[in-house]
Formats: sequence, structure tokens, C-alpha cells
Amino acid sequence: MKFLVTGGAGFIGSAVIRHLINDTQHSVVNVDKLTYAGNLGSLISISGSDRYAFEQVDICDAEAVKRVYEAHQPDIVMHLAAESHVDRSIDGPGDFIQTNIVGTYTLLEQARSYWTGLDGEKKAGFRFHHISTDEVYGDLEGTDDLFTETTPYAPSSPYSASKASSDHLVRAWQRTYGLPTLVTNCSNNYGPFHFPEKLIPLVILNALDGKPLPVYGKGDQIRDWLYVEDHARALLIVATQGEIGETYNIGGHNEKMNIDVVRTICDILDKKVPPAGTPFKSYRELITFVVDRPGHDHRYAIDASKIARELGWEPKETFETGLEKTVQWYLDNKAWWSAVLDGSYQMERLGVSL
Repeated sequence: MKFLVTGGAGFIGSAVIRHLINDTQHSVVNVDKLTYAGNLGSLISISGSDRYAFEQVDICDAEAVKRVYEAHQPDIVMHLAAESHVDRSIDGPGDFIQTNIVGTYTLLEQARSYWTGLDGEKKAGFRFHHISTDEVYGDLEGTDDLFTETTPYAPSSPYSASKASSDHLVRAWQRTYGLPTLVTNCSNNYGPFHFPEKLIPLVILNALDGKPLPVYGKGDQIRDWLYVEDHARALLIVATQGEIGETYNIGGHNEKMNIDVVRTICDILDKKVPPAGTPFKSYRELITFVVDRPGHDHRYAIDASKIARELGWEPKETFETGLEKTVQWYLDNKAWWSAVLDGSYQMERLGVSL
């Protein structure tokens, strides 16, 4: 089949594309605007495949999206393109409204037009898979509660509110127009090729540079951590085997406090690259508590029993094995993250040859 993946140069999207090209015989069209978070360097390993194509397109551009649908004739759309950093959404919510809501609306309308014009097996097999976040559910009060697929929405940030809006649009297009859609809501992802503004890569790279390791508040916020390659496997299973109109929560079964995540990274680095010749004996000494961000949710935790029960997916990585792999990947791939930190990775989208 041919997959159209939006946001395919992003963290999760690139993992999905690498999985599709490396582990299946499917073809992929990567649709990405190449904003700051889009990095074609994450796809170098598969970019030469004759089953891969790239389209630099803004999903809010209806004519461009229409052209992509008509030119590539996808069987499955996997919609991952989104503004996703909560801090950025607090500082400037406009881009989140535009990309996450208007962009999703544009993709849905062009998908509906394209799907309506199909016939036979091509039409019967078409699917629009919308990838979302557990943050749409808001904050969990108790220590034992879990987000299920029927948990009421209660988003706390401009980011999560925009994703909640896009989820509602997808379900409305299925209910009103019959467009064959699926929705997944995932917990916090981590792993290779993660943009350095996010917690885990930020801590790794700051530690290696001897910089402070910022932790919001007391660091007692709890998240369920999902290794990105486990997530990519889950998304393909849902896209190809999930029941139309259904929602599937995807989690890693790894609830950790942020401060414990940071301390674990420090301990791994202490063993792999001991801070010899520095003023500190352990990277833990770099931990710095900073003022908490506005509206910070305290606990997220996913009940992923539905996808396990109905589609047979379980994560392969524990938090310990996944984090070990992640830290080692950053140690082994300085060229990738150095290009991100110095901004040279953005030359690709500007058409500049390095």
C-alpha cells in the first residue's frame, strides 16, 4: 500500500517512515512543511529508497494538499503533522491553532474529496489515521487513575486544546460524512532523533555540555514514557488493522516522575562518560529546579489495554532499556544533534547545499 505521512520529517513521523521502509514493503509519501522541528537528516538512511517520496507542503494549503492526494493516490493517510511543544504554545498559540486545527480541517476536507472520487477496493480500503496525544485528557487527580479511550477531554494548554479540537474534527468527519477515520492518543515519546527542546534530549545534551539541567517545580510531575519505535509499530498496526471509527490509546507502561527521569539519565551518563576533569563528580549536581510553567498538568497515565486486547500490540522496550538506547544514540550521533543546535539542519528547507 501507499502511505501518506504528514509531519514525516518530525520525531515520531520519521520513526514511522523508517519503520515502513525498513520493515515492510509499503511505499511512503512524506508531506512536511519543514518548520524548525522538521529535519530531513532524520531520514537519510531511507531517503534513497524507490519506495519513498518527499513533498514540502504546508497542510494548511488546500490546493497543495489536493495536488498531493491526486498525484500520489494514497491508500492510508497517517496525520502526524502538528505543533507540539507546550512551552511554545504558551508563548505563541497562533501557530498551534493554525497548524493543528486549520491544518487538520484542510487535510480532512481534501481527503473527503479524494475518497469520494475513489471506487471499488481503493475506496473501501482507504483510511485516515489521526495521531494525537494523551494531553487532551488533561490532568489525572489520583495516583491509580488511567486515561481510557472514553475519558472526557479537559485540555490545559493551548497545545492540548488545539489537539483536542483536531480530534473532534476527525470524529465529526467520520460521523457526518462517513470518512473512514481512526484516532490514536499516545503518551510521552522518547528515543533517537528527538528534537533537543524536549526533556530527555535536553537533559542529555546539557549534561554533556556541563550546563544546568532545568527541572520544573519539584520535578514531581508524572508521565508515561513510550519508546518512539514501539509507537511506530503500534501506529502501523492501528492504521492497517484498527476498526474504523475507533480510538486506541498507546502507552509505554512506564510511569516516572520527571525528576527520576533526569536522575536516571545522569546515572547512565556517569557510567558511559564520567565527568572527569570537571568541577562536579556526578551529572546529578547539574540539576536545577526552575519556576513551574503555567497550567502544568501533574500526572498523565495511559490505559493501553484496548490496543493490546484487540490488536495484539505491546511495547517491546522497558523504560530502562529504552532510555539506555536513547542515551547511547545521542552519544553516537553528535553530527545529527550538532546540526540541530547550530541551525545548519534548516538549510535543507531553504534549498541551501552544505
